[in-house]
Amino acid sequence: MPLTDPERVILVGVCTDDYRETEQPLDELEELAVSAGAECVGRLIQNLEHIHPGTYLGSGKIAELQALAAQTGASAVICDDELTPSQLTGLCDELDCKVLDRTLLILDIFAERAVTREGKIQVELAQLTYRLSHLTGLGKSLSRQGGGIGTRGPGEKKLESDRRRIRSRITSLRRELAQIKKHRAVTRSARLGSSAFSAAIVGYTNAGKSTLLNLLTGADVYAMDRLFATLDPTTRALHTPEGMEVMLTDTVGFIRKLPHHLIDAFRGTLEEACYADMILHVVDSANPRMEQQMQVVYETLQSLEIRDKPVVTVFNKTDLLAGECRAKDPMAVRSLHVSALTGDGMDELVKTLEEMACDGLILVERHYGYDQAGRVDLIRKYGKLLELEYRPDEIMLRAYVNPGIYGKI
Repeated sequence: MPLTDPERVILVGVCTDDYRETEQPLDELEELAVSAGAECVGRLIQNLEHIHPGTYLGSGKIAELQALAAQTGASAVICDDELTPSQLTGLCDELDCKVLDRTLLILDIFAERAVTREGKIQVELAQLTYRLSHLTGLGKSLSRQGGGIGTRGPGEKKLESDRRRIRSRITSLRRELAQIKKHRAVTRSARLGSSAFSAAIVGYTNAGKSTLLNLLTGADVYAMDRLFATLDPTTRALHTPEGMEVMLTDTVGFIRKLPHHLIDAFRGTLEEACYADMILHVVDSANPRMEQQMQVVYETLQSLEIRDKPVVTVFNKTDLLAGECRAKDPMAVRSLHVSALTGDGMDELVKTLEEMACDGLILVERHYGYDQAGRVDLIRKYGKLLELEYRPDEIMLRAYVNPGIYGKI
């Protein structure tokens, strides 16, 4: 259900605790709607102890929403939660316009941004999983199932036909993703076999992860100031001034209330962070919701069972701040302040990555003949040379090396 050009929409949210906290989520929902090509013409917030199980909103707010839609000429309503099939049906019955929820909106954006075959498969899988769970609420054309003999009409046949077709397609897509996962596992094992230190770049969407990767490695990953600009993981090598190689992997951005359909579909992609030696957490230091966004990132990492990995937090976009950035992350082993746009703080970041890569390395002192020069090259690439001297009959070196290549030298 893609948003078309430009659709006038009203944003709707339900607050179950503190009214003041509801406006900020709607700010983000508006960013998502604009990213999908919509024009936001109104907002409506309701305070409730519990979200209404049948219509999401109470009857009074629904009447207010009807009036606001008529006044603004809105053609769609977007809710800031994932609606159940009954809530979706209930709101559609009450309102004379299209109803979307936050999950459907994010899926629409992902569908637009997916470029690679894997990305398109992952998004389609998430969309079909969502559609299967909401099939009875996605349209009035499907009649409800009856009970007893003689009550099964064309509506149920259509519904069951749709379910079978969707389940068949989901099975096919999962099979394709399994093949892609095997291929990625082979690529990853080759990378791990090289003993190069690896860092996974994670963070809230639009924190500047791709821009940072481009600046550090000279990559040409697509980067733009918008939500979910890139979906596909990209791994590039950073060569430090000391000659060490650090593999950096950019991952899909996280967001508040990230749909579980997407987490499941993109789990294979996000597994890159599971195999990394460390986590490079990029934070938009200029965003007023910075602390909430950091919490979302850590909660998402927990849901992916990514724990016990050292985290270096990079507070990015310091060029947008009026004063000096003093933010710290108590969950990280180190906090840095940089601007991926201007390059400020990059030297310290590279130095930190180099120090992290050296942590746990073995100090070796060796004398090699010139017929063993390949081992020197191996150390130069995957270790840290401290001293190198070419003598008439041998090569003398002192270096730190990864335990993984210690046996090879």
